[in-house]
Amino acid sequence: MAVAADLVRTPTLLSLARVPLGLVFLGVADRPALALGVIGASAATDVLDGWTARRFHQESATGAVVDPLTDKWFVGCVIGALVVHGKLPPLGVVALLTRELAEIPLAMREMRRRAEGVPYVEHPTALRAGKIATALQFASIGAAVLGATVMRDGLLVATAIAGVAAGLSYWKRTLVVES
Repeated sequence: MAVAADLVRTPTLLSLARVPLGLVFLGVADRPALALGVIGASAATDVLDGWTARRFHQESATGAVVDPLTDKWFVGCVIGALVVHGKLPPLGVVALLTRELAEIPLAMREMRRRAEGVPYVEHPTALRAGKIATALQFASIGAAVLGATVMRDGLLVATAIAGVAAGLSYWKRTLVVES
């Protein structure tokens, strides 16, 4: 029942708030002020969930799974809406998802190892490279919402570079912890 108890802790509830925020974004993507407000609310929940978990010692394995999943849900809703509204080009989608693409082989490796009975090694702390990649994702999305094409394109390049760096740092952490 630890999972059920973890789901109603403040940090996890803050993470879960990004699910309805993603749906709200779908309805306001073409209204920049409202869209930016939803992005700001999502960013606030992303900062506050981690801070609250650390500050009040409410870190949990459930929260460690829910937080990145709700991040990906929200970003997926935003990317989909921006593509539909013509505010994000196909290469922009790839740039925004660079970190996630780098993590896919790592996640598959972890699933295979678990299936083979290899004990799970918990990596409870966020990495600075991941935080930077997330901040750049939000900045790129903000520029796209505002229709600031030149700024958006520059930020998308920075996001892709930060995504590669974050992916490499996750791989490095995993391989160092396991050795």
